[in-house]
Amino acid sequence: MNDQAVERLFATLRAANPQPTTELEFTNVFELLAAVLLSAQSTDAGVNKATRRLFPVANTPRKMMALGIEGIAGYIRSVGLYPTKAKNLWNTSRILVEQHGGRVPRSREALEALPGVGRKTANVVLNVAFGEPTMAVDTHIFRVGNRTGLAPGRTPLEVEQGLLRRVPEPYRVDAHHWLILHGRYVCQARRPLCERCGVTDCCDLFQSARA
Repeated sequence: MNDQAVERLFATLRAANPQPTTELEFTNVFELLAAVLLSAQSTDAGVNKATRRLFPVANTPRKMMALGIEGIAGYIRSVGLYPTKAKNLWNTSRILVEQHGGRVPRSREALEALPGVGRKTANVVLNVAFGEPTMAVDTHIFRVGNRTGLAPGRTPLEVEQGLLRRVPEPYRVDAHHWLILHGRYVCQARRPLCERCGVTDCCDLFQSARA
């Protein structure tokens, strides 16, 4: 995908959805961190179902600690890998209280030091909560980056680095939201819905199939 096609792709996605955002439900930065931590190998809809019960009783690190690991687990049993996630969420809350005054840090290093928080989770928090132009590469973005030729890579990190190089500056803050939504609803894993896609003229896969 050449630079002109990259510009056209993001201009089209922005025109269709000028203010994209995460589909996870949250009202503060800690809730966002908790929701993203729970979302690994789970759908946003499934996480939202659990957090609608959890957050009204524990929407701060101190309140989450007070629930205890078993208490947290009781609220998130519908989420995949819930025993491990309950333990990670409790320990993350403890560290936030003991080391960060109960606040979510803005540093990538500090975020990635939290239990259950990897690079992708840190990228989501830095982007959604703090407005930093990060690229949180999940399975959808990995697929879109490779299929379209926008940012081919063998690993999520390679795709992330490719996106950081290729996405024009005006689109960087919102780019990962557009790409996630595009992969989730249009450029789907089993069969991309090219007939519904507004950016086929930018897509290497579509163009090669027509050649």
